[in-house]
Amino acid sequence: MRKRDDIDRLHDEINELVDDLWNVPRFVVARRGFRPNADCIRSEDPPALHVLVELPGIDPSAIKVIAADRVLVVAGERCRPELTGRYQQMEIEYGPFQRQLALHEDVDPSEASASFERGLLRIDLPIADRPPRQAKVSIQVRRHG
Repeated sequence: MRKRDDIDRLHDEINELVDDLWNVPRFVVARRGFRPNADCIRSEDPPALHVLVELPGIDPSAIKVIAADRVLVVAGERCRPELTGRYQQMEIEYGPFQRQLALHEDVDPSEASASFERGLLRIDLPIADRPPRQAKVSIQVRRHG
């Protein structure tokens, strides 16, 4: 079992390095859209994974959340507001996004919930006793506030 822990740790480190590559300076032309930041926290009582995703400026009705095969996908688009005039500075990234987060435990997506408040998406995924039967589950996002 220890060898599997080492492989999981290596996998996490490689994912982190790849994720860091997305955080190149904003003047690089090849980068389009934005990559929202995410945290994943495991609670013990009750056993669950809690995922927080920063999504400022996004309409919660445009957010798609899907859980499948130990992967959580959060997708949507942040649209540029329609303003007239010439830009003097452009730092905010807009466009479609998709985050795929590896889940290190089986979860029960049929019992999952998602809520959106003040630009923060929270997804609560109960830990499953055994792998889920459904291959892919869409999770409805509730809006608070």
